[in-house]
Amino acid sequence: MESPLEEKDEALLPDFPKGPLQTYRARASFSWKELLLFLEGEDIIRLKRTIFSTLENDPLFARCCRGDIAVDKYRELSFLRCKRFLEYRFVRVKDFLQAPVKVSVLIECMGMYDWSVGIKYILNMLVFTLTVFSLGSERHFEYIQKIFKMEIFGCFALTELSHGSNSKAIRTTAHYDPSSEEFIINSPDFEASKFWVGNMGKTATHAVVFAQLYMPGGQCHGLHAFVVQIRDPKTLLSMPGVMVGDIGRKLGQNGLDNGFAMFHHVRVPRQALLNRTGDVTPDGSYVTPFKDNRQRFGASLDSLSAGRVSIMSMSTVNLKLAVCIAIRFSATRRQFGPTNMEEIPVLEYQMQQWRLLPYLAAVFALSHFSKCLFINLLEFYQGMQSQGRSAQQAALGREIHALASAGKPLTSWTAQRGVQECREACGGHGYLAVNRLGDLRDDNDPNCTYEGDNNVLLQQTSNFLLSLLAEKAQGGARAESPLKITGFLDAYPDILSQKFSAPSAGNAWAPEEVLDHSYTLAAYRWLVCYLLRESDRKLNQEKQAGSSDFDARNNSQVYHCHSLALAFMELTVAQRFHDFTRHASVPPSLRDVLGRLSALYSVWSLSQHVATLYQGGYFSGEQAGKMVKATILDLCSQLKDDAVALVDVLAPSDFFLDSPIGKADGQLYQNLWAAVLQGNQVLERPSWWPKFSCEKLEFRSLKPKLAQLCPISPYLREVDPTWPK
Repeated sequence: MESPLEEKDEALLPDFPKGPLQTYRARASFSWKELLLFLEGEDIIRLKRTIFSTLENDPLFARCCRGDIAVDKYRELSFLRCKRFLEYRFVRVKDFLQAPVKVSVLIECMGMYDWSVGIKYILNMLVFTLTVFSLGSERHFEYIQKIFKMEIFGCFALTELSHGSNSKAIRTTAHYDPSSEEFIINSPDFEASKFWVGNMGKTATHAVVFAQLYMPGGQCHGLHAFVVQIRDPKTLLSMPGVMVGDIGRKLGQNGLDNGFAMFHHVRVPRQALLNRTGDVTPDGSYVTPFKDNRQRFGASLDSLSAGRVSIMSMSTVNLKLAVCIAIRFSATRRQFGPTNMEEIPVLEYQMQQWRLLPYLAAVFALSHFSKCLFINLLEFYQGMQSQGRSAQQAALGREIHALASAGKPLTSWTAQRGVQECREACGGHGYLAVNRLGDLRDDNDPNCTYEGDNNVLLQQTSNFLLSLLAEKAQGGARAESPLKITGFLDAYPDILSQKFSAPSAGNAWAPEEVLDHSYTLAAYRWLVCYLLRESDRKLNQEKQAGSSDFDARNNSQVYHCHSLALAFMELTVAQRFHDFTRHASVPPSLRDVLGRLSALYSVWSLSQHVATLYQGGYFSGEQAGKMVKATILDLCSQLKDDAVALVDVLAPSDFFLDSPIGKADGQLYQNLWAAVLQGNQVLERPSWWPKFSCEKLEFRSLKPKLAQLCPISPYLREVDPTWPK
């Protein structure tokens, strides 16, 4: 008789259909249902199932090949789908502050369906709304209410045609006119047009517009944000003085309408200024709570963290879907074998494990981290409302900015490499558009660029770390770390004096050492300290040689600051996932598999820095390098039989996964054949063509008819004498 827990599991998480994947599912060392319940909980699982079933049964969300839809139609469809998402109200307004995990899950589900729809939602509901919330005051909250009531649709207009990463050089202007108590928003020329702005192309009615604020006397107070209406909500026609349009087809995400806008002396009321970082009185006096203009500028761009944290989640979802498809394919695709009598699944090959399983571990580690950082971000926004720019809030904002600035590059680059590896690991079938890996690759590609070019963003994180070192060198009080990400730097000199000490097991870590992976994390802490020291030395050498501050920083990025920021981010993700997997709340039955995932992510990430570990003297002799490689292969072997069950934890419904070779039943060839036949609308089926199932196709019975249609029959007879004349 089933226990109440088992009955609940079956109702909430029904078994997968029987099929070829059952062999691997039976080998798993853990229950995928137990792991899913532990990671997400009943409420989140029910929310996901509600979203999956609702959309699958809504004709507006019927699947179609995106490449077959005209761009304008695709963008119209994406807007209607985004609007329908809002109408379903899967999450409530209060969930944005009280249950942020639900918001994260909603975004994840939308992205699993189509990121063109998901990003429209993010830009409207998160980026626009959180910018108004964080940079504005109570007088601006009416815009948030209208967003939730679907009376307006928002976008975030920072970048311009000639400026993106260099936000300080944005050229749109906002001149204050005290006689009318209005700001005059103006684009001085076409290079100052707002450009690449998501939602602006077709659908946004209001924009948060960043512009240089000028007072009547001509003094410029730098970049400030304004809420500007760009279209009539009823007609979607542009407002007077606003030229707005769509920038056209992109390499991916073509359901999202990226657009441009130019402003010709557009007047907006004084209250349109988002005034938390700076305000203008009716008579034209500028007031700000910041004494340092750099701090004010940084605070005005705090809202960028929301976009970057969202991109971390987006990239992780893309990698998650690709890994699900590739591992299910690898568990059912049979090629070669020890004898000619039986082929084996390609997942049994060490090469396939080495290619895919580290990315499976990365999905779990990065997913955990991005969710945690999303919660930290919303806590920061809440604190801004209650505490303002307190010292604690400032420190928290600084750390979130540093983590988001390096987290976006790490996750988007990991997903970029991982999706491509999954595509190649699925061979020719991975190249078929119907199996979605190409769309995932194209949709992930812009994550490496927008909301800040990855290589430029990493400078923000390295600057943060270098500033901590400078504060320490000057003997200042130790800066508090609200998120506890830099505490290890207190032991900076001691860490640098350490050397790698070989574990007890010879050429590989012992099982208990692997799960603890204290050796890996210790090596990572040394690596970050070493790169921090070398980056600081390089900067000082450049300055002593007469380089300007600009040139010194420019000449210290490659092999120094760039590597420092990435290594720090990898350590932070690995440490957080390690702490999570070893927490007392983890059920005993799940500790081993989670520990292996955590260990694999850590040692696999560290393997990219082996040369630096030798260069700095932490590693010596050949054993250390060999141990890193041996441990990766050993962990891949240990996780091989758990891979399908781990994918079952990650995978959405077949409708959302939308890949014939990745379906949960594992009927690889039947599903692929059916998808190909269903999509083949060029040839009409002849009247004599038999009705058949995939299992009952008798090819020889079709030869006489096929021969009549086939002009290359003489060539076919050369290889098949039975082919009819």
